[in-house]
Amino acid sequence: MQLSDAQLTTEGLEAEGHGRILLIACGALAHEILALKRANGWDHMDLQCLPAKLHLYPEKITQEVAAAVTAHRADYARIFVVYADCGTGGLLQAKCAELGVEMVAGPHCYAFYEGLDRFAAHDDEISAFYLTDFLVRQFDAFVWKPMGLDRHPELRDMIFGNYTKLVYQAQTDDASLRAKAESCAARLGLAYEYRFTGYGDLKTSLEEQAVKL
Repeated sequence: MQLSDAQLTTEGLEAEGHGRILLIACGALAHEILALKRANGWDHMDLQCLPAKLHLYPEKITQEVAAAVTAHRADYARIFVVYADCGTGGLLQAKCAELGVEMVAGPHCYAFYEGLDRFAAHDDEISAFYLTDFLVRQFDAFVWKPMGLDRHPELRDMIFGNYTKLVYQAQTDDASLRAKAESCAARLGLAYEYRFTGYGDLKTSLEEQAVKL
């Protein structure tokens, strides 16, 4: 399946087929989830992705996830929500509990990619700006343009003045993405740190779901 980041940002991905389990996920996780499905032969798991751009409006995430669950629950034995809290202030977790579906644990994808315990151990997390593979590829669409830096670069120091570094959490070992991430750090005037996380707790969460009947 060939998916463009632009499609995943603005349109998401509709589920195909009727496997036993439906994963409702953020479009920013699509490539990683599909890679895990292929590698592990999880053909009984279908994937539907909501547009990644919802992260620009986190107050909309809960209602969109709830609508997707309601639309598809009759077609699947189980639904698993592949979002963390993602800026919903606990509302998504409460809604998933109300709907009787499970979701990924953690505050956001940066934490579950690195592993919740390892992420929590960093004492400078509050002053770090994080990018994943998807966000490196979509840096202009998710950071530079929405924050108005393409039109008003003088806003950079005001917006990022309290950050000390950019942390690139890499899911894949890709030299071109490393170079682009380092360039992103330079554009923001931040120090650069590279961490290879792989799939982290995303992988273990999906493994747990894959074996549930």
